[in-house]
Amino acid sequence: MTCSAARFVHLGGARRQRRSWLALLGAIAVAGSAAGCQARPEAGERRSAPPLPAAGSGQPASAPAPAPASTSASTAPGAGAGAPTWSYADVVSRVAPAVVTIHSARRVREPQQFPFMSDPFFRQFFGDRPQAPRGGQEVRGLGSGVIVTADGYCLTNHHVIDGAESISVELADRRSFDAKVIGSDPPSDLAVLKIDGHDLPRLTPGDSERVRVGDIALAIGNPLGVGQTVTAGIISAKGRYTGLSDGSFEDFLQTDAPINQGNSGGALVNGRAELVGINSQILSTSGGNIGIGFAIPSNMARNVMDQLIAGGKVRRGQLGVIVQPVTPEAAKRAGRPDSRGVLVREVVGGGPAERAGVRAGDIITAFNGAPIDEANGLRIQVAGAQPGATATLTFWRDGKEQQASVTLAEMPPPQRRT
Repeated sequence: MTCSAARFVHLGGARRQRRSWLALLGAIAVAGSAAGCQARPEAGERRSAPPLPAAGSGQPASAPAPAPASTSASTAPGAGAGAPTWSYADVVSRVAPAVVTIHSARRVREPQQFPFMSDPFFRQFFGDRPQAPRGGQEVRGLGSGVIVTADGYCLTNHHVIDGAESISVELADRRSFDAKVIGSDPPSDLAVLKIDGHDLPRLTPGDSERVRVGDIALAIGNPLGVGQTVTAGIISAKGRYTGLSDGSFEDFLQTDAPINQGNSGGALVNGRAELVGINSQILSTSGGNIGIGFAIPSNMARNVMDQLIAGGKVRRGQLGVIVQPVTPEAAKRAGRPDSRGVLVREVVGGGPAERAGVRAGDIITAFNGAPIDEANGLRIQVAGAQPGATATLTFWRDGKEQQASVTLAEMPPPQRRT
């Protein structure tokens, strides 16, 4: 037990008797302070977190009841020399074995500085010049990933393995496997790898729709190659869009759990040890973490993963409209009570929306019953549906809400950037 003693200031120059009285008063003050102090635990004492429910049970981990203010170290649960400190060690021990390090390598052909030096005619004037080594320079990459099946399917980011000629996956127990790319999807920045193994530790994607802003979030990966690292924060926001991915099919979970280079493709898990996201991006003015990180939600990751495993590519629905935000002025002209939804600026000729009777000036408010508040939300909802599927489009026209049934087309694959 530690307790702060009252400070006694010696002013100096007083008579011995005054010093005696002051000393006596100081002793009384110290004794009174000690008697009135609550027991303050020493730093470093740990108390186990409350038991976790089984993964996938849907039940939140129960929060500990706060100890009464008068509880002393000798009577507090798990009492010893220090304060109770809640731990996520049980969560980490369940999920960390499934988070892996991904090593990639590719050769970059360096530009030929003297392109004519293979000709003897030019060599007689300029002499022998050093040439770039054949095969180019090897460039190595480092990222993270998550094993999602016991037989070795792994999720990671597309940008982690993009252009790689060889890929290996290193487990937390130091085992290493050569990996094969099953499929990669630049628009979502996701890729699926396969390693030859059995009874591997795995982390099945959970339901990211149930994630709430304020939920605990743990980010696990291998930042800067220092080794597997766990950082903690919360879910700061949902439905974020940065526009940085190729194709920009983004519906990010935002977190302040520190994410750094090398964390890409690693796991974002909740307090129930469920995979809720694949870490993908950070927003930074310096290149390092400033508490603004983004993870691809697990529901999108599962959809992309299933399609890549089944067919090697991702098919997305297309509606055939160009939309923009609804301004208060546009809502007032349309007789809308609020500015929710998206305004149809243009309808693509011959597309699904035109065939369903959608017009420019309509305000789309829902897709298959899911409310639409902004353009990216509509794009994500439509892209998540399969081509040929029939969807219900809710829109506002002529001062009232209407519905139309629309059969989606297939979105053309994005052009690969060079």
